[in-house]
Amino acid sequence: MRRCDQETGSLAWDATARLTAPFWRLHLRRRARRNKEIPARLQEREGGGAARPPGRLLWLHGASVGESLSILPLIEALARRDPALRFLVTTGTVTSAELLMRRLPETLRPRLQHRFVPLDVPDWADRFLQGWRPDAGVFVESEIWPNLLAATRRARIPMLLVNARLSERSARGWRWAPGLAREAFSTFRLVLAQSEADAARLRAAGAGEVRVAGNLKYAASPLPADAAELARLRR
Repeated sequence: MRRCDQETGSLAWDATARLTAPFWRLHLRRRARRNKEIPARLQEREGGGAARPPGRLLWLHGASVGESLSILPLIEALARRDPALRFLVTTGTVTSAELLMRRLPETLRPRLQHRFVPLDVPDWADRFLQGWRPDAGVFVESEIWPNLLAATRRARIPMLLVNARLSERSARGWRWAPGLAREAFSTFRLVLAQSEADAARLRAAGAGEVRVAGNLKYAASPLPADAAELARLRR
């Protein structure tokens, strides 16, 4: 019965995404006219624009500004541990892309590429993964896209969810589609939750191995500031 629920939910989500793909193309063009997308990079939202570097590639995805900046300490630590590792970072907003590249240390820029995450349409997700072929993927916080995660399962890409959180409100929403939730959350081989409460909700949603690791944002470097003005404000 559980497997049947999962398949039904997954097929319904898949079919809805395929049917609404033309609408999402129009939506992206409207966003571009409002400067919420970069017109020259709209192909990335359909999974295009791959330029895979040689060697090992780690894909990290953060939805917006907070999530994308929170992974900078993780990227720096991994880069020190493995000098040959390359990084692909995807985000969903123009602002997050700009701030990420602004805060990225100069020494890491040759090793990191940014792309906008494809929308959750099966063909677009497959195109993205076939182009980049990441060796592993890391999602940040609560960005859960069922079709994109299903594509990682088809491609046999090991996935992790870090700095994970799931609010009570979001958990209630997932309870309306328990099969889809189990299929999505069980994709992650390891989930590192922000708190015990988040961990409990993630397990109930279908995540397998869940550990509590605290909030990754606390490991971030202080925001850049004018030293003199900061001193004046402190006084």
